[in-house]
This record gives sequence, structure tokens and C-alpha cells, in this order.
Amino acid sequence: MIVCSCNVLSADQVRDACATTAPRTPGQVYGCLGCSPQCGRCARTIRQIMDEALACASSCPCCPHGRASE
Repeated sequence: MIVCSCNVLSADQVRDACATTAPRTPGQVYGCLGCSPQCGRCARTIRQIMDEALACASSCPCCPHGRASE
């Protein structure tokens, strides 16, 4: 699913960036993916994906995000 129309970023790309580089802000996610925020409408969705990925990585050893943090 595309979460950022301006930069054509998918939810999977955001999750992968969170799993490999552990950004702390949506702005850092953009940087990890080689782009910058444009209109900002997706920032809230990116933050939600980041929060879910963080929760998953700490409590779910069977998923790819849990394995990435080991």
C-alpha cells in the first residue's frame, strides 16, 4: 500500500527502514529512503507504521521485524 503519494513510498518500505535503521521520526524515515517530506499528509501514517514496527520488534520474535533486531 502506498502511504506517501508525493514520494511514492509504500508501507513495506517504511517497515523495512524501521527494521534496518531504527529511525526516531518520520523525517528520518524519509531520509533513510532517500527522499524528503513534501506535503506532510502521510507523516501521521508513517508514525503509526513506525510505532507498530517498534511494538512488533520488541514482542514478536517470529516476524521479520523481530528477527531484524536480533
